[in-house]
Amino acid sequence: MADLHNFAKWDKGVVKVVQVEGNGAGLGTIFDVTVKGFGKSTSTLRYTTTEYDEYSNILVRGVNTLFTSIDRITVNKTDTGCEVIYDAKLTANWIIAPMNLLLGKVFNKIGDTATRGLRKALA
Repeated sequence: MADLHNFAKWDKGVVKVVQVEGNGAGLGTIFDVTVKGFGKSTSTLRYTTTEYDEYSNILVRGVNTLFTSIDRITVNKTDTGCEVIYDAKLTANWIIAPMNLLLGKVFNKIGDTATRGLRKALA
């Protein structure tokens, strides 16, 4: 989960992932994650791993000129395996920031699709 290359395996919106710094998962690693935009457009966010506890917690921050995404993945052991909690907050930056309320529904739809893909990948 902490190696962002895996995003492309479960999130249909991810076009490609390129590691810019580091090797695999870890604190301070940097990935360029290219995602589908509106229509045929794409957008690349640069994600930096700001918290990393192997096997249990990762926090990454993705930024480009238009958007910022803060993603936390937490893995908790359970009696039957583990529970994965993926919490992401995507917000618009700069001139389009006032549209965050309207964009919330679009962002939630993107998140719901990614959640279904993650569940399928982990099954």
